[in-house]
Amino acid sequence: MTIEVLIVDEDRDVLEVTEAFLGRHDDLAVATETDPEAALSAVRDGEYDAVVSDLTMPGLDGLALCREIRESRPELPFFLFTGREESDIDGDVDPVTAVVRKSTGTDQYDDLAERIRAAIGG
Repeated sequence: MTIEVLIVDEDRDVLEVTEAFLGRHDDLAVATETDPEAALSAVRDGEYDAVVSDLTMPGLDGLALCREIRESRPELPFFLFTGREESDIDGDVDPVTAVVRKSTGTDQYDDLAERIRAAIGG
């Protein structure tokens, strides 16, 4: 089974790197979006099995995006992929499946892939 993952981040460089590393996993099909509103529309249409989003984005931030998605797809795994520690995030992270910390190195991408699989049940 291929898991369709949408990555949302306004930084194209981050999107490219994240897409490249997650794309190395044969069971993950990765798409990217820089506009959270466009991402919301795509997710509402049921195109994805999981969402990975940056926290800080212009317009609709990651937590707001998660809350919006939960209204139509409450079961959809949603991951915040951020440079902040969970305890440093302003706002309620309860609707989020998990917070995965961006860092240097590549282990973060394997961790993210494993968390996506676990949330999907694979």
